[in-house]
Amino acid sequence: MSGKRRGRKVGHPRFRSRKDNRQSIRLTRNGFSVTARGVRVSKVGDLRLEWSRPLASVPSSATVIREADGRYYVSFVVDIADEPYPPSPGEVGIDLGLDRLATLSTGEIVVNPRHLRSRQRHLARAQRALARKRKGSANRRKAVRRVAVLHRKVRETRRDHHHKLAVRLVRDNQTVHVEDLAVAGLARTRLARSVHDAGWASLVGLIEEKAARRGRTVVKVGRFFPSSQVCSVCGMKDGPKPLAVRTWTCPACDTTHDRDLNAARNILFEGRRIVAAGRAETVNACGAEVRPELVPAVGIEAGTPRGAA
Repeated sequence: MSGKRRGRKVGHPRFRSRKDNRQSIRLTRNGFSVTARGVRVSKVGDLRLEWSRPLASVPSSATVIREADGRYYVSFVVDIADEPYPPSPGEVGIDLGLDRLATLSTGEIVVNPRHLRSRQRHLARAQRALARKRKGSANRRKAVRRVAVLHRKVRETRRDHHHKLAVRLVRDNQTVHVEDLAVAGLARTRLARSVHDAGWASLVGLIEEKAARRGRTVVKVGRFFPSSQVCSVCGMKDGPKPLAVRTWTCPACDTTHDRDLNAARNILFEGRRIVAAGRAETVNACGAEVRPELVPAVGIEAGTPRGAA
């Protein structure tokens, strides 16, 4: 143990304030009860809800949330039984990118919708209007809400797209192979806005979550694996290439590759190798006796005489 905490450096604690645009309170089991029309909160009363779905079981806790756009939500913690999908013979490798959100090893290309960029003009106009409002005024509170509404639309649109894509990938494939990208590091480069707009970490997290519930497997390939430098046909490593190079020809087998498709296929092959190596290790550890038998010493083997000092 090095005695150092893993992950990014943590700053000073942020104290809560009544002026925060997002507020929440968590209630344990004795602080609320579910009624026919909503939820009853202690010392508050009955709150009418528009249910998004019926509760799967008795909730263990509830969180009342007030978002920055003025909307109120109640989030319940319940136990949900896993429902595995039927076994599927398919498996897919995924290469994540900015121009293409995802390139699959099957050849399918998922275009990046760029949800934030599509609303950038409206958001910039709303933020300029907010900057002109006097602090503490009612007009400023209204402007804050308008900006929050635009951010919510971008967030929910992106989240909906990620959910639908993750469901389809998990449903159609038994194993999903993805690259373990250093999103926190890429978000500190000049492409930070585009990286956050793509939401790679959110997409991969949803794939892992849905795969765990549906009986699927997610294999992560190391971030230092040169998926864009290796030919997926002959295996020759051709070296690093700038991002502007989208197609290249292998000098060994003379195969022309699409950069993202070739990377997705290499991720698939590397993921298969990782799975195969894990299975072999499991068999050796849990299988038959693998320790080699003792070999008798050779009679003419050199040694030290007994009478020697």
